[in-house]
Amino acid sequence: MREDAGVSPFRWFWAGEAVSGLGSWISFVILQVIVVTTLQAGSVGTGLLSAARWLPYLLFGLLIGALVDRYARRPVMIGSDLARAGLTVLIPLAWWLDALSLPLVLALVALTALVTLVNDAASLSFLPRLVSREHLQPAHSRLDGTSAVSEVAGPSLAGLIVTVVAAPIALIATAASALFSAAAVAMIRVPEPAPPPAQDRNLRAEIAAGLRWVYRGGVLFHLAIWTHVWFAGQATLGAVLAVYLLESLGLSPLTFALVTAGAGVGALLGALTSPALGRRFGSGRTVIGVHLLSAGGVAAMVCAQAFPPAGTLALLGLGQTMHGFAMGASNSHEMAYRQLLTPDELQARTNTTMRSMNRAVVVVVAPVVGVLATQTGVSAMLVVAAGLFAAAAIGLWHSPFREARLGAFTETT
Repeated sequence: MREDAGVSPFRWFWAGEAVSGLGSWISFVILQVIVVTTLQAGSVGTGLLSAARWLPYLLFGLLIGALVDRYARRPVMIGSDLARAGLTVLIPLAWWLDALSLPLVLALVALTALVTLVNDAASLSFLPRLVSREHLQPAHSRLDGTSAVSEVAGPSLAGLIVTVVAAPIALIATAASALFSAAAVAMIRVPEPAPPPAQDRNLRAEIAAGLRWVYRGGVLFHLAIWTHVWFAGQATLGAVLAVYLLESLGLSPLTFALVTAGAGVGALLGALTSPALGRRFGSGRTVIGVHLLSAGGVAAMVCAQAFPPAGTLALLGLGQTMHGFAMGASNSHEMAYRQLLTPDELQARTNTTMRSMNRAVVVVVAPVVGVLATQTGVSAMLVVAAGLFAAAAIGLWHSPFREARLGAFTETT
């Protein structure tokens, strides 16, 4: 039995995702500050950090998706949240013991990312069991809106916290958010289907089924391929943006956090307007249009260095807001689209197959970009990021996904 997006079970899920998302954004900013300022690792360090965050998706994504599809998803969500909390506190503990190093940070980030992969696979495939089909896109839009608020508040809080306490200590907030998420999910009472019988399980065949479902040549195939290109752009941006802001432009950690929060403002606006955009233009055209907006946002950030300080900050904020708006407006349409196409027994595999391939792109691209940035400069890599976002939009425009509309699925299924 699944509930509408407005009733209590979804609200507990929503609350857990909101607090966990806030902690994740705090962690995202603080880890970059630790790598760039505490460990003095520069663009190579931030590239490796980005790769470590997504490496488990490359190595274990397909396996985790098949395994999660075998079990009830709520207990998996609770257990993985508790594991994330335990792993996160090891970084401030290592700092307190004067044992913090780049290899240790990368190892702990990779382990935390592995547990997060399990949690993502379970939570994303749990949502279609929690809400009805017609409420799926609005539910994703609500989650995206809350995530956008976290994207604004998280970096801002992180910037304020690191002005008071050492950056590693601030990660304790992330551990607390994971504990809250576990408690919120524990409050949900929604029956789940029985897992398949053990004798019917064949791990290799289950993984292959997930791959075939995504890459067999349908509309989902086109969405997957061009989303991989978008993630190459995002990996490029993520590998050099902190270095560009903190070193090339000389922003303070607090100003860096506030500028980064501009993406959250845009993401909130994007999430709030995404249903209307989908009704007006269709999901496919909405996603394509906002990918072009991302390209423009990155271009604005590149141009910011040519202006005096006030103009620099204005353009940086505009660029971050444009890119954030694009992500906030597109994600709910992409997520709902693939979940509406996918049967329940393949939900975790579909989510982790696409996410593992997307993150595999990050794992490969981010370190390469970090090294190239030392040779060509971070500005050149930002131009590459803008080009990749534009390429993703152009590719989707020339695919069947251009005509995708979610209403067609909810009305006929």
